[in-house]
Amino acid sequence: MEIATVIPRVTFQCRVGDEQPEDGGCPIGGEYVGKTSTELFKGKKSILFSLPGAFTPTCSTYQLPGFEENYQKFKDAGIDEIYVVSVNDSFVMNAWAEHLGIKNVKVIPDGNGEFTDHMGMLVDKSDVCFGNRSWRYACIVNDNAIEKWFIEPKDSGENDPYGETSPENVAKYLGLAI
Repeated sequence: MEIATVIPRVTFQCRVGDEQPEDGGCPIGGEYVGKTSTELFKGKKSILFSLPGAFTPTCSTYQLPGFEENYQKFKDAGIDEIYVVSVNDSFVMNAWAEHLGIKNVKVIPDGNGEFTDHMGMLVDKSDVCFGNRSWRYACIVNDNAIEKWFIEPKDSGENDPYGETSPENVAKYLGLAI
């Protein structure tokens, strides 16, 4: 499959309105709200990045926190939104954002990997018991068109390389130093 040149039209099932019970446990009381990729990216210049999984080391230590910490610098450079997508369900994505204190980067759940597949980035990570997940990538999306791709090399010999998709590398493309 080739990599996409435009954002594929997919409906994400996003969980909203859940509240944490006082005695712990799973958040409850909310509902699923369908949000289309078209409505998320229409009329905006956005950064979209994807990673193998929420709560994984590189993603949770460097990539997501780096985009969050530099959110305002990206905004000042003309970026309207920053999104992170992963082949995880909405409960996991919301819990991950809450755990890391993410306030600005918006999480997108791609539980079935449909969006990731249409982007040309679905890979088999069964060797680490992940099943099908996303290859690590980032892109600049301008009104649903992909302006620039940042993709980790698949032939590096590493199972999960990181560098091309770092906030610093994306910032460099935008003329920012972070």
